[in-house]
Amino acid sequence: MATFVGISIPSSSTFFSSPTPPHPSPPPLNVSSVLQFQSGCAGRVLMHPVKCLSRPSPGPETEVKTKASSSGASISTYRWCAALGGLGFLETTYLTYLKLTNSEAFCPIGGGSCGDVLSSDYAVVFGVPLPLIGMVAYGFVATLGLQLAGKNLPFGVDETSGRLILLESTTSMAAASAYFLYILSTKFSGASCSYCLMSAILSLSLFFITLKDFGLQELQKVLVLQLCVISLVVAALSISYRTSQPVPTSLAEVELQPFTTDITTESSPLALSLAGHLRSIGAKMYGAFWCSHCLEQKQMFGREAAKLLDYVECFPDGYTKGVKIAKACADARIEGFPTWVINGQALSGEQEFSELARASGFNLEALNKSN
Repeated sequence: MATFVGISIPSSSTFFSSPTPPHPSPPPLNVSSVLQFQSGCAGRVLMHPVKCLSRPSPGPETEVKTKASSSGASISTYRWCAALGGLGFLETTYLTYLKLTNSEAFCPIGGGSCGDVLSSDYAVVFGVPLPLIGMVAYGFVATLGLQLAGKNLPFGVDETSGRLILLESTTSMAAASAYFLYILSTKFSGASCSYCLMSAILSLSLFFITLKDFGLQELQKVLVLQLCVISLVVAALSISYRTSQPVPTSLAEVELQPFTTDITTESSPLALSLAGHLRSIGAKMYGAFWCSHCLEQKQMFGREAAKLLDYVECFPDGYTKGVKIAKACADARIEGFPTWVINGQALSGEQEFSELARASGFNLEALNKSN
């Protein structure tokens, strides 16, 4: 049984109209068309097409909630990247300063020679100090993370592109860290570097934090790009170390027999008194026979005073690849030479008499007045 909007029978003088339905009239039609057909009553019926409504699409509130949920997870990821990138930036800034000023690095944790690793030929890539490259990389990731969290990307870059840039940056850093861990385990067997391990942990953490923000379908789309980035990083580092032709100046590549160097300077009364005081309180000086800074520290005390110092040689049997540091030095967590341990306090590098007197409680001013 069909119901028509309107019926017109022009062949008759009597007009009929269909009952008006109780429900409201349909909404206005977008397209007008007239369907005419001949009925059995010799009349013509005019039908207006009725527009069918599809299932209503999700409202704007639903879309806003979905975007807000996704955005919240991303913002948390961006903030983590900014925080970890900031820590890496501070670490590499310190190492860059040490590298540019030729200062000794002191590593408070570990039992190897951190300074030897950081001063080796592997700490330079195409003539650029590796810590400087790390400082730029960490700084870029930290800045990009802050900009993504604040939805304030420069140069008209949208969030999708920014996320991809962040992923590729952390991928390259993680690939470089994995390569350096391989170098550390093969070229510096038996040694450890706290700064290197910390940088590797930060880089790998940044990579996995960024990676988890991508869905499986997104990762499948960028898989080829990821592999290309990793391959380029490994190839660049390999070419750099191959073309630089490193000389065996790092201790990982040479064999050294133990030797002694004569102290040529004479000891002053101040040096003798300070050396005697340091020995009486149990202060120790840890060093290595090849260490030029250790020799300069002894020259500062002079021949007689240097003999009074409680000096601990960390490689008494010489040095060769794979040799371990002496147990006394490992127990004291010595990594840089020379290192003074005075009243439980570790002092790295050459120390002036004033600093040694302060740390040991030696009354330097009273001695100067008496002289």
